[in-house]
Amino acid sequence: MPSHEQLSELLDPATTVVLTVECQQGVVGPDSALPQLAHEARSSGALANVARLVAAAHESDVQVIHAVAERRPDGRGANHNARLFRAAERLPVQQLSGTTAVRVAAPIEVAEQDFVVRRLHGLSPIQGTDVDALLRNLGCRTLVVSGVSANVAIPNTVFDAVNRGYTVVVPADAIAGVPSDYTPAMIRHTLALVATVATTDEVLGCLRGPRRARVRPA
Repeated sequence: MPSHEQLSELLDPATTVVLTVECQQGVVGPDSALPQLAHEARSSGALANVARLVAAAHESDVQVIHAVAERRPDGRGANHNARLFRAAERLPVQQLSGTTAVRVAAPIEVAEQDFVVRRLHGLSPIQGTDVDALLRNLGCRTLVVSGVSANVAIPNTVFDAVNRGYTVVVPADAIAGVPSDYTPAMIRHTLALVATVATTDEVLGCLRGPRRARVRPA
């Protein structure tokens, strides 16, 4: 784990963005299409920790982006080239545009200044979406990645962010996957090699520190 000083240097509120990944009702809510994942996100405390991160970001004027995965009712533009996508098509709850399934789930609160970025294809909220352009326009240097799942979307997000030159911080207790013992293994053997791993409390301690003026790119 990094020292408080090291983490504080990375988490300058002026150049940090908090990203929530697929924290939507149809994924982590009570009527989830993936009840095992939803249960793990809630019972582990990960979803509550995501909400704490978002609340602290709002208090500290740190930008928040919520990344939501959805599909059109006709399925146009969606992937069909992997088992994951084909299985998703058969689930009883569909992540259809405009439905409650694609709303950000409680207890996470979406503020007026937040961005909600929706994607119709792929495995990552960064590849092929507006997220990268938004981060650059916001002057982001450090991306705090939270949400689900540690199996697919979270590692994809971390890799894409690192490949684009961002420093990534992963609060280990604010992500979830299945089975429960998979997430710590993924963090230890994969994510820790490319991202700074911390706890939610450690990140909160930095975000709530002295504020600095947000830097806008020239």
